[in-house]
Amino acid sequence: MNYYNEYDAKTAAWLKQLITEGLVPHGDVDTRSISEVTAGDLSGYKQCHFFAGIGGWSLALQLAGWPATRPVWTGSCPCQPFSQAGKQKGTEDERHLWPVFFNLIRQCSPVTVFGEQVASAIPHGWLDDLSADLEAEDYTVGSCVLGAHSVGADHIRQRLYWVANAKLQHERSTGPLEERQGDSSGLLEVGWKRVIFSAECDEFGNCPECGIDYADCGCPRPTQDECEYREVDGIMYGRMADSEQQ
Repeated sequence: MNYYNEYDAKTAAWLKQLITEGLVPHGDVDTRSISEVTAGDLSGYKQCHFFAGIGGWSLALQLAGWPATRPVWTGSCPCQPFSQAGKQKGTEDERHLWPVFFNLIRQCSPVTVFGEQVASAIPHGWLDDLSADLEAEDYTVGSCVLGAHSVGADHIRQRLYWVANAKLQHERSTGPLEERQGDSSGLLEVGWKRVIFSAECDEFGNCPECGIDYADCGCPRPTQDECEYREVDGIMYGRMADSEQQ
């Protein structure tokens, strides 16, 4: 189930109609200001979309093949404080809502967050502030500026796109196996990686070869018969069954 937060009444009504007609992934539409939303309101939702508009991020993820059951947050914070067409009050504008959005991220710790902003926000330090805030919460942040002409539109319309991934999850899943004295399990062989999801080879588990989520790695997806798993001290490790041994 998706959660959509859209404050503008007309836009929210349009979004609800698109959902009803099956043109945008199904979900609940919350028309309150994001400043009124609490962490508890988001419990039970796999995917949360803030400043949702007419569901563009949700539809884009669906078109990109992002599984409906894979958790993700998105948020295109208001651009008016930084738009060249506005007064450019920047962080002094009351519509500067990144701090509010970030507070929810900090409280709920979503694994992946995508976002978008006008490129003119960068000289105002908006991207620097966003990166500093997220990195302080152990996220890895990446960004790029793309124009609408990049996908064939007849105008430039440059936008800043960014993504944040929870660094703790990445480090836990990809870090090398630490050697321990007295280990008799054979886990010091080459190829064993810690897995932090279920011990099953499915698209929502971790790849035993490189250690990260199948949706993010470039390895061929093995069948269940090609996987080996072992549990040591309550921690599950996995590898491809034909991994080279020392």
